[in-house]
Amino acid sequence: MRYEKSLVWFRRDLRDFDHAALYHALKNSAQVYCAFVFDTDILDTLSSKADRRVAFIWESVLQLKTALQTQGGDLIVLHGSAQAEIPKLAQQLSVQAVYANHDYEPSAIARDLSVKQQLASSIQFHTYKDQVIFEKDEVLSLAGKPYSVFTPYKNAWLKKLDDFYLKTYPVGTYIANLVKISPQPMPSLESLGFERTNLSQLRLPTGMSGGRALFEDFEQRMDAYKNARDFPAIKGVSYLSVHLRFGTVSIRHCARQARNRASAGSQTWLNELVWRDFYFQILHHHPQVASRRAFKPEFESLKFPNNTDYFKAWCDGKTGYPLVDAAMRQLNQTGFMHNRLRMIAASFLVKDLLVDWRWGERYFSEKLIDFDLSANNGGWQWAASTGCDAQPWFRIFNPITQSEKFDGLGKFIRKYVPELATCDDKEIHAPWQIAPLRLQSLGINLGQDYPLPIVDHATQREKALALYKAVNNEKVAQNET
Repeated sequence: MRYEKSLVWFRRDLRDFDHAALYHALKNSAQVYCAFVFDTDILDTLSSKADRRVAFIWESVLQLKTALQTQGGDLIVLHGSAQAEIPKLAQQLSVQAVYANHDYEPSAIARDLSVKQQLASSIQFHTYKDQVIFEKDEVLSLAGKPYSVFTPYKNAWLKKLDDFYLKTYPVGTYIANLVKISPQPMPSLESLGFERTNLSQLRLPTGMSGGRALFEDFEQRMDAYKNARDFPAIKGVSYLSVHLRFGTVSIRHCARQARNRASAGSQTWLNELVWRDFYFQILHHHPQVASRRAFKPEFESLKFPNNTDYFKAWCDGKTGYPLVDAAMRQLNQTGFMHNRLRMIAASFLVKDLLVDWRWGERYFSEKLIDFDLSANNGGWQWAASTGCDAQPWFRIFNPITQSEKFDGLGKFIRKYVPELATCDDKEIHAPWQIAPLRLQSLGINLGQDYPLPIVDHATQREKALALYKAVNNEKVAQNET
């Protein structure tokens, strides 16, 4: 259908290239307006006014706005409830259609339904797949059922993948259809009720240019990804997660480049992108996980002691286990945590401290700059053994062994736990095992300069096994009756 005027509503797709909704709007409309809403329905729920995510979005929106202005258009930036602002703007502009890209979280689906209903029959609402390669029911088993185990899903995903699903949306072909309007004002971060953060000090480039720079840097390292990705002290991962989260890079470009390189490293990274799609389709088919329900219902009855002092020590990076503490301090100071450390920190909270996984999931949701509901929930349920294709409940990471294996030289620990910087490479993983005279020579007073372990791993491991075994035995008994 051809429209005289349309509106593109940007959300988690803050770029002006390879953009499904923008492409279709430009192709099918004589004039196209663009808008972004700083949504108070989301912003008002944030606990910190110095939220790095809001700062990242603001910087990226500003860059998108500038790019659209350069091409003859502009980005109308609003502050309010999106489900009220978008229908109102559509009426004011007298558009015949609103274009947007799919979002998969239950709250976003409800928001979009509300917008569609308010637009009624006079204004069409078109949405498109853009932030994943395959969505919803596109990858199903031979029996037509959604997958709940990753490996068969991955195999089906890779089998289905071809050039069609990776092709670029050539936005530039129709870019002249952007509406020529006078420059629109951009609300300041402070006027939104938020403060500047340490984003610039973190050397995390924002917006489309930041995403491009990070990807070009990672391309030079992608072939080494398989072997380098597990070690937080080296530059082994892509650092693109926040750009994928807010759509300042194209998932199709990322997947296409990874597939075409065909190295062990690039295929391992492609595998990570498949995991991302996998968790999105889990959220689609099992929306109850968004309400923090265990994917495996029997594990709803796990009776975690939930010691609040333990939880606070974990949050603050003061558990007495150096790698866990370094991981949590990295999160608190930067909003980022290395993926291997996410697994270690999550396992430690749930299976050493015996704190409900939902507590950790919620903390990560507040702190992670790349927070994505589907992946965060999937990762926590994996670590807690309550989710789809999760690690077995009897598998419990040993925090000392993990530290020795993935930060053998203690380089990462020294960066975030400088209290232990004088320890040698072997001592730093378990400082409480260092002889008193040696500690004295190192100038370390355990319990004062750095905490003693708040729990004993071996003891807590047995408690965790008993906790899970009780639930597992109950399930077996129910199956036998």
